[in-house]
Amino acid sequence: MFAVDSPPRWRRRLSGAALVAVALILFDPQLAHAEPGIPDPPNGLLTDRGKGEISDADRDFAVKVRLAGLWEIPAGKMAQEKSDDPRVQSIGRDIANQHVALDGLVRDAAKKLDVALPDKPNADQQGWLAEMRDAEGEDFDRVYIDRLRAAHGKIFPAIATIRASTRNDTVRKLAQRTNQFVMTHMTLLESSGIVDFAALPTAPPPGSASGGSTSTAQLQTASSRTSLAGTPVLALVMVALASAAVTVFICRHFIQDSRQSYRRRRSRY
Repeated sequence: MFAVDSPPRWRRRLSGAALVAVALILFDPQLAHAEPGIPDPPNGLLTDRGKGEISDADRDFAVKVRLAGLWEIPAGKMAQEKSDDPRVQSIGRDIANQHVALDGLVRDAAKKLDVALPDKPNADQQGWLAEMRDAEGEDFDRVYIDRLRAAHGKIFPAIATIRASTRNDTVRKLAQRTNQFVMTHMTLLESSGIVDFAALPTAPPPGSASGGSTSTAQLQTASSRTSLAGTPVLALVMVALASAAVTVFICRHFIQDSRQSYRRRRSRY
């Protein structure tokens, strides 16, 4: 019986690394995609021509978006200067910079729709800024995080109402973009680990909110479409198929290398 040469060492290592990667993907599908099954809204599909009736609620929404930037930008600057926590400093910097971008969007929309915007924060917002100026160290961190998280929580449902009901395409696109900013800011604030969730307002009882409540059957249907940790079944199936293909590819290379080495060995005799 003739000896069969082993595959080169580099190929063995590469194949081993591929198998490890496949195993990791199977045990943690999020490694294959940052947020499996969670789509990003295609904002480019929305028009922005100022077309459609604009309501008083639409105008009020634009004003509120402008007001948010007028106090959260200076609040973020204070977070960078007054906080001793690097995480809070980073959160303040990110939120302030993002509000600069959002402020540009709302000013462009207001100009297109002829909506008058304020130039300074309202009385409540000025009071929150004064509270931050008077606080230091951990007290500042608590005030900054809790005030911003509470404010984002209040405007969050208002954005959804405008996005779902507005007749104006520019307001619709602004609401969709604003929603993405607000969700990002809430996540950043909560990443500080110091949000006082117990102090946040509670949701209304089922059936009392406008629009009705979600039925048990709907919840069961939605939950049946997901698997481990909320990962969609389709995503898991695709990952499993990909891992199988990689495994077959690797095995074929092992067999092919072994056969070629065997033939070369025989030809020497």
